Amino acid sequence: MNPHPSLQQAAQRSLWVSVAVNVVLTLLQIVTGLWAGSQALVADALHSLSDLIADFVALLARRHSHKAPDDDHHYGHQRYETAASLALGLLLLGAGASMLLGAGNKITSSTPLVPVHQAALWVALLTLLSKELLFRYMLKIATEVKSSMLVANAWHARADAASSLVVALGIAGNLAGYTWLDPLAAALVGFMVGKTGWGFAWDALHDLMDRAADADTVAAIRATLLATPGVQGVHDLRTRRMADQIQVDVHLEIDGNLTVHQGHDIAAAARLRVMSSQPVLDVMTHIDPV
Repeated sequence: MNPHPSLQQAAQRSLWVSVAVNVVLTLLQIVTGLWAGSQALVADALHSLSDLIADFVALLARRHSHKAPDDDHHYGHQRYETAASLALGLLLLGAGASMLLGAGNKITSSTPLVPVHQAALWVALLTLLSKELLFRYMLKIATEVKSSMLVANAWHARADAASSLVVALGIAGNLAGYTWLDPLAAALVGFMVGKTGWGFAWDALHDLMDRAADADTVAAIRATLLATPGVQGVHDLRTRRMADQIQVDVHLEIDGNLTVHQGHDIAAAARLRVMSSQPVLDVMTHIDPV
């Protein structure tokens, strides 16, 4: 079951809002960070840039994931979203590693560290506020359309907000005379970005390997099937995730004295009940006479 068109439009709009915010913040952070001499602010700008790229990947995935099944994709294109989540995770993982390496080189360098300009602090605080507001907006939309990819994208904004807080503290410490706090903040941002990327990539990889639905969802599907009139038992219930939906295979135990037509009607009713009550893409049933 796909979300209502109005919800799809809201999801698309939220992604474009994220794109606009990230474009403005990335440019502001890079220019100010280079001018003010703040490695932490430049690292935060790279984080925003990675999220900007992630937004375009997410937009592409949303566009393709709701295509109807075709000759090459009999089960539809839902896994475009899962593949996009994997790409986002790997992107953040690489960005985090790059930030850590750059900060480490700066801290261990023999070149003396100098204070940054105060403008870097104001930009970091503005970024912190913007990303927190963006997170709250995107998470609200993601919850309404029930998209794990949009939830992941929203949490990217929260990760940016957290990293901007670290950057602001590092810059403030630098201005207070502890010049090593600016590259240290850049290193912490790199670690946070990499950790977030690893989590998203690992989850997406499991879904691409046909990870089953969670235990509560499986139990709900089983209960719905057993509550269908004519179904006497259920066994070999298997599930696999298809982005935000689930593919179900199940054996239904039905009275062997019924006609083939009657057994088919019971199986069809069970299938429709599950698809109308759970985020299920399709149910493949096999009838076992008892």
